[in-house]
Amino acid sequence: MRNNGNFIEVEFFQKNKAGNVVCGDCFMSQKLKGEGRVISVLSDGLGSGIKACVLSTMTATMAMRFTAMNESILKTSTSIMNTLPRDMVRKISYSTFCICDIDCFGYVKIIEYESPSFYLYRKGVFVKVPKQKIPVEREDLDNTYLWISEFNLEKEDRIIFFSDGVSQSGMGTNRMPFGWEDGAKEYIAKLVEQKNDISAKELAHKIVIQAEKNDGYKLKDDTSCCVIYMRKPRNLLICTGPPYDEKNDKYLASRVREFQGKKILCGGTTATIVSRELGAKMEIDMNIVDKNLPPISRMEGVDLVTEGILTLSKVERILTANENEHPKEYGPAEMLVKYLLDSDKITLLVGTRINTAHQDPNLPVELEIRRNVVKKIKYLLETKYLKDVEIMYI
Repeated sequence: MRNNGNFIEVEFFQKNKAGNVVCGDCFMSQKLKGEGRVISVLSDGLGSGIKACVLSTMTATMAMRFTAMNESILKTSTSIMNTLPRDMVRKISYSTFCICDIDCFGYVKIIEYESPSFYLYRKGVFVKVPKQKIPVEREDLDNTYLWISEFNLEKEDRIIFFSDGVSQSGMGTNRMPFGWEDGAKEYIAKLVEQKNDISAKELAHKIVIQAEKNDGYKLKDDTSCCVIYMRKPRNLLICTGPPYDEKNDKYLASRVREFQGKKILCGGTTATIVSRELGAKMEIDMNIVDKNLPPISRMEGVDLVTEGILTLSKVERILTANENEHPKEYGPAEMLVKYLLDSDKITLLVGTRINTAHQDPNLPVELEIRRNVVKKIKYLLETKYLKDVEIMYI
């Protein structure tokens, strides 16, 4: 989402405890578009495996819903704690959580319960944020507290929070007898120093992978990390389909020429129009091939040129299935997905002239008209990946 001209990037990465098929940590993030808020929750269930997964998922879901409804912190925490099922062995209901709520003005409220303390990295140093300690009554535990932090987010700030799989990684070894909590700060600072624009996604991934390395590449606990990064937005323009009126061909080309950011053309007719109006030569590139899709093309001033509806349909399937995390192949659709996920503000300029080739009843049923596919992509990008997406029709 955008905040005072900046974009708030929210990403996370997690790995299961060695030998486990499910993760006992749960991360959720939601953008309340009407309010301009971003809410992120990380919960760590007691133990590991299925029971931990159930505990953390219930906790994260309740925390997300109560926070979105602006319920009081005490009511939220009490409801969560008293709703969780009790562990039959330990006789307690237990799940840690960290809730981060950022409003449209960049005002941040973080609520922590029994989780490792979050980090705020600002201008090359870790900033210590004052915390308010609030006692909470629990039926099965004494002396339990919530910690509440409030501050304003500034451009280039990074908020980093994680489960104890990160902070306790390496515990008991000669190099890290008490775990990695202090060493993690040095590692993060070094990563940002080496690459000051490192994305939230890359930073979260590197932190978890290093924690796994600390444990000898066999994680002793479920390990999750979330990074929230406020920065200048990365803009992307995708043009697909010719304008309804040919008189708007020049407008389409001018939007491509003047756009500040990455530019992609999807569709042979669209690319031909832009090539003609801008006088830019277009050449087919056979180095990147997908047996089910036409090859990409190269055009000066444009970052990527692909076929239209077939490529967009595959993009929609990849985004739905999360195949982008571990792509089995690398073709035009995968390239387009990478551009989408690396961008923040995405503008889809959709031509409304009907392509008669797509009305052939002999074509596959899933070959939907361009506008419906684009709407699905917009929905996925906004709900699953928290992107700002705008569709404009011409």
